[in-house]
Amino acid sequence: MKVLLFGQKIKEDDISNIQSLLHHLAGARAEIYIKDSFLEQCEEMGIKPTGLSTWNDYQDVLRLKPDCMITLGGDGTILNALTFIRESRIPILGINLGRLGFLASIEKRLIADAVHNLMNGMYELDERTLIQLECNVPLFGETPFALNDFSILKRDNSSMITIHTYVNGDFLNSYWADGLIIATPTGSTGYSLSCGGPILFPQAQNLIITPVAPHNLNVRPVVLPDDAILSFEVEGRTDNFLCTLDSRYEVITADYQLGIRKCDFSIRLIQLQPSSFLKTMHDKLNWGLDQRN
Repeated sequence: MKVLLFGQKIKEDDISNIQSLLHHLAGARAEIYIKDSFLEQCEEMGIKPTGLSTWNDYQDVLRLKPDCMITLGGDGTILNALTFIRESRIPILGINLGRLGFLASIEKRLIADAVHNLMNGMYELDERTLIQLECNVPLFGETPFALNDFSILKRDNSSMITIHTYVNGDFLNSYWADGLIIATPTGSTGYSLSCGGPILFPQAQNLIITPVAPHNLNVRPVVLPDDAILSFEVEGRTDNFLCTLDSRYEVITADYQLGIRKCDFSIRLIQLQPSSFLKTMHDKLNWGLDQRN
């Protein structure tokens, strides 16, 4: 099996887990390719893997045609990995070296079991919807898509902004708020949830519009079918606003005409058996547990 390894920032506590993963992959005779910048960090931290080849960018991913990518970090690492995977359909296995980890669902204590299951095909592929940004001014280069969410946010001062929002060309609402979030089902447990948005199961074919600190208290999140096309006009007391796709951002002005629609491709996450969204919710949010005891 040909495997790509990807990570971002290595902490002291991560060293033994990275070494464990490399050991078990080598023992399973996997063909390992490691991100060049991640290999440099490994060597700086005293991890000196031998006999590994490196990869650098999206073109390398297409050329190598790996069976999967393993990410080491948290959910943010997976979101960054998507900019290299794009529409290639290469599945991602996320090993959680971070904190909460909704997407990076494999705990570090289970690395050996994860490698065994991966090599023996004991997993399921979980399809996740992405959203794509369209704009009259090019934004986000070759990766104008997001797995979690798109947002428009105020910048520079404390004044609210106004976001005029349309669904399939029809006027929906003018949001006087600190910002507006458009979340996928995957992103429903992220920024949108912290702003009062609902939780959707990953298989739900919907998008969520969640205002950030709205001025009008009668404004609530809205759930739409994911074939809806959303468009926005922004205005405020300042000239600049923030536009984000997952953890990436660009500065925009009122002259930018923004649109969001479901992306033409999806991504695949590797879920090891027996894993489920409900189990993730129980584990990460402590649902079903009596905290008084």
